[in-house]
Amino acid sequence: MSDLQRRRLGREGPEVTVLGFGAMELRGTPHRNPRPLDEAVVADVLRTVLDEGVTFIDTSIDYGLSEERIGRHIGARRDEYILASKAGCPLEHLPDAPAGPLAHDYSAGNIRAGVEQSLRRLRTDRLDLLQLHISPSLSTLRRDGVVETLTALRDEGKIRAFGVSSTLPHVDDHLEIGDFSAFQVPFSALERGLETRIELAGRRGFGIIVRGGVAQAGKRAKQTADGRPVTWAGSGLEGLRDGDTEQGFLLRYAITAPGVTTVIVGTADPDHVRDNVRAARRGPLPADVFAEARRRLDAAGLTPQPSPAVG
Repeated sequence: MSDLQRRRLGREGPEVTVLGFGAMELRGTPHRNPRPLDEAVVADVLRTVLDEGVTFIDTSIDYGLSEERIGRHIGARRDEYILASKAGCPLEHLPDAPAGPLAHDYSAGNIRAGVEQSLRRLRTDRLDLLQLHISPSLSTLRRDGVVETLTALRDEGKIRAFGVSSTLPHVDDHLEIGDFSAFQVPFSALERGLETRIELAGRRGFGIIVRGGVAQAGKRAKQTADGRPVTWAGSGLEGLRDGDTEQGFLLRYAITAPGVTTVIVGTADPDHVRDNVRAARRGPLPADVFAEARRRLDAAGLTPQPSPAVG
């Protein structure tokens, strides 16, 4: 049994560890953003994830070889983890695709074909969570009958729950769709735009999966509300670390934020997996430290974006 804290992913969903694994780094070379990685390293990373007690793995058709590698190396340990993938993606890796978001297709035919392909590649008979990728608009969801397709797949046992990888400008519409079980959103101490919406989603009983929670250890600048770039060095958080690394503190901040269920962190290094687990084992930040971190981030201009008046 893992000693990592667990939280329920949605009202009736499974319990997952507060640290999850994002498998995009396992995408390999047949991808428009190649990530060469020896198969033995892939196996070591995935086995370390499970051996360290992480129980949530997030992948996608869009992540090149990621699904196949998960199936190959830990498919035999399928009962040890909750598995999430994406819907609406092109069915091929498209290594020559142009820069920018890939064109996604949320028709029933493409979603169903994607699920069947994912099940084969992942060597499993079900996806615990299927997420619509690239934050489709409400008009697209209605036009293509997407919720109806996902509901049918759930009723057939191909998936256990469904949700959406969401961001502005569509996240407020998504939060009104009660059929969704979970949302995957970008968030960190240095990228607090959706913080109030995450808290709202938690109050409504949705699961929240955070991506980007460690903000690359704060090395890449994020913009304040008035457009200024800020890195870890300008955040004011340094004096609050109390033995954490920068990345460890950022991970614990994301875990502490009200509404967050799990924070997925990707890596191709087994030692980084262990480092993240060590930080997560320390648990949420003490209440006074979290409050002070928020105060300092506000002072640095790293503030949540205004959200509609909602209950």
